[in-house]
Amino acid sequence: MDGDTLVLNILGRPRAKRTKIGKVIGNQLEIHVAEEPVRGRATAHLVDFLADEFGVPKSAITVVFGVYNVNKQLRITAPKKLPSPIPPR
Repeated sequence: MDGDTLVLNILGRPRAKRTKIGKVIGNQLEIHVAEEPVRGRATAHLVDFLADEFGVPKSAITVVFGVYNVNKQLRITAPKKLPSPIPPR
């Protein structure tokens, strides 16, 4: 956490059968994404998914780096809920 902002390091797994949160690997949260990694579509799908998971609007999620890469860092402002693999603050 950075104030009221959650900083997430993500390991994206595109081309999955369904979008879901996986396990923690090192300092990254693995997320399976049911989208092709073409022109940032998988990252856009990931942001849509995480907005629902954290109970925030898409505008509350910022991709710091990794739009076109499986390794990403996201900042989620004032998450309303935390999915189970993420420990409470």
